[in-house]
Amino acid sequence: MRAAILTTLNAPLTIADLTPPAPQCGQVEVHIHTTTICGAQLGEIEGRKGPDKYLPHLLGHEASGHVTAIGPGVSQIRVGDTVVLHWRPSLGIQAAGALYRWNDRIVNAGPVTTFQEIAIVSENRCTVIPPDTDLETAALYGCAITTAFGVISNEARVRPGESVVVLGSGGVGLCEIMAAKLCSALPIVALDCLPERLVTAKQFGATHTINTRFADWQTQLKNILPHGADAVIENTGVQSLIEASCTLTHPRGRTILVGVPRAGETAAISTLPLHFDRTVRGSCGGGTIPHEDIPRYMRLAASGAFDPRTLITHRFPLEDINTALDLMRAGKSVRCAIHM
Repeated sequence: MRAAILTTLNAPLTIADLTPPAPQCGQVEVHIHTTTICGAQLGEIEGRKGPDKYLPHLLGHEASGHVTAIGPGVSQIRVGDTVVLHWRPSLGIQAAGALYRWNDRIVNAGPVTTFQEIAIVSENRCTVIPPDTDLETAALYGCAITTAFGVISNEARVRPGESVVVLGSGGVGLCEIMAAKLCSALPIVALDCLPERLVTAKQFGATHTINTRFADWQTQLKNILPHGADAVIENTGVQSLIEASCTLTHPRGRTILVGVPRAGETAAISTLPLHFDRTVRGSCGGGTIPHEDIPRYMRLAASGAFDPRTLITHRFPLEDINTALDLMRAGKSVRCAIHM
């Protein structure tokens, strides 16, 4: 099988042939159809969380495919099932990560990896979907859609007519804007430093956009929301924006921190407002319950409430995954689909 391997931080992925192991207890073998790329993988490649003791290893956590084998103890998944792969745990066994052979080397993998033709994953990282599902867009339910919709509905608890500010309008941020529109939020303000992303944010449902490269961006936001926002979603992980996001709500507003800061970075905020009903919390994948939420969001898409196809802006074979990663770094894509 072909796979994209992280061998060195801050370097292109290596495309190579690996030998997958047979699925062990609680593991499932999936032939990947499509994987999409999350910003979290850029963070892994850059070592945002610090030294990486698992190199070389595989990456990826949102994909679609077909089950071709199961290990002992697997009860929720059957051979022949069509599945979404996701990083949030769901039904079934939490199994150990697989070890792949690369000539005379071992390549590590966690409970789920997807930048490869064949993936040995933990049973609880698979959710069965109808066999006639569009497999390209199905991959997006592994993280982008489920995380964003969960952030808006489970963590920010946005109600109709409430105001939402989204800091960072990349793939997940755009999905949050889409989810906020579905919740009838108003206004929905998108912030980003890239003008092209702000144009796209308008297409996804933002009522206002602000470029954070301008020094007066907070003044611009105050002109739109003089009393602060009901919910502020911070996606960038940038220290200064994390600190700012905690001050942009009204006195009883909610700030949700989705973006992950670099290892060693800290943000300084005043805790006094937290004693008077303002809240700040970190996000863990939107609190998504995959086996419940994936079918629910797929039904929404099927009804025409939103169109997941608009999220995929580029398509590549696995051999060109580094080109896709470069597009994401430059902010020139929403989601890149890698077809196996």
